[in-house]
Amino acid sequence: MQNAPRRLSELTPGSVAVISGLDTAAPEPVKRRLSDLGFTPGTVVTMLRRAPLRDPAVFQLRNYEMCLRKHESCLIYVDASTDDPSAAATTEDDE
Repeated sequence: MQNAPRRLSELTPGSVAVISGLDTAAPEPVKRRLSDLGFTPGTVVTMLRRAPLRDPAVFQLRNYEMCLRKHESCLIYVDASTDDPSAAATTEDDE
């Protein structure tokens, strides 16, 4: 059974998820920038840690780490969340 889509900002440290899409209400420049950074559908992302005041958070995707503020990470939808990193398949870079 697959989990319902939720926002990247809702993940806890150690959780692994697959990006399902970006919020359609987000401004086009923001969606473009997130896509350029690799936050595209099908990409496996791991939530690594949060700052002491819970913002920003560090995520691992496509063999690098990216720090996002909560207002940015809440624009990204994910599914198939799990606490077991080996449960998620890796994606290949299409670039």
